[in-house]
Amino acid sequence: MLSQAIGRFCKSILDLIVAGAAALSISPNLLTLVGFLVTIVSATYLARGKFFQAGLVIILAGIFDMLDGRVARKTNSVTPFGAFFDSVLDRYSDIAMFLGLIIYYAKGQRLPYVLLSGVAMVGAVMTSYTRARAESLIPLCKVGFMERPERMVLMIIGTLTDRMAPVLWVMAFFSNLTVVHRIAYTWKETSKLKPQTSSQ
Repeated sequence: MLSQAIGRFCKSILDLIVAGAAALSISPNLLTLVGFLVTIVSATYLARGKFFQAGLVIILAGIFDMLDGRVARKTNSVTPFGAFFDSVLDRYSDIAMFLGLIIYYAKGQRLPYVLLSGVAMVGAVMTSYTRARAESLIPLCKVGFMERPERMVLMIIGTLTDRMAPVLWVMAFFSNLTVVHRIAYTWKETSKLKPQTSSQ
C-alpha cells in the first residue's frame, strides 16, 4: 500500500511538471539535451569519486529522461528525429558515466576496476546496438533484462550506497549476457525467414 501511494504521488508530481513544460511550449528535444548535460555533471562527480553527489544528479537526469517523451506525447510533437536524438544522447550519457568511473579508478591505479568499467560500458552500448540492429531484420528484439532503466537504477543504488564496485560486476555480467541472449534470439528468429532469391 505504501509503495502504491508513493508511486501515485510521484506520478502526480511528474504529471504536473509535464503539464507545465507543455504549457510553456518547451521543446522535448531541449529537455533531452538538458538531461544529457545533467548527466555530464554526474560523470564529473564520478570521476572525482564523489559518488553520493553523482547519484543525486543521476536521479535528476532520470527525471529529464522521463519528461521528454511525455512532453512530446502531451503536445503531439512526437517525431522520428526526436526518438533518434533521444537514443543517441542516451548512448553518450551511458558512455560519459562509465568514462567518469574509468577516470576515477585510473587515478587510484585500480586497473581491475578500470577494465571492469570498460567491460560494463561495452555491454551497455552493445545492449542497445544489438536490439537496434536486430530490429532492422526482425520485428522486435526486447529479450534480456539489463536495459538502460535497470542500469540507471543500479547506478543510483551503487552511488548512493557507496557500493559501486559490486554494482559494476552486476552490470558488466548481465549487460553482456543480454547481448549474448539477443544474438541467440536474433539467430533463431532470422533462421525462420525465407532466404531471399535474386531475380535474373
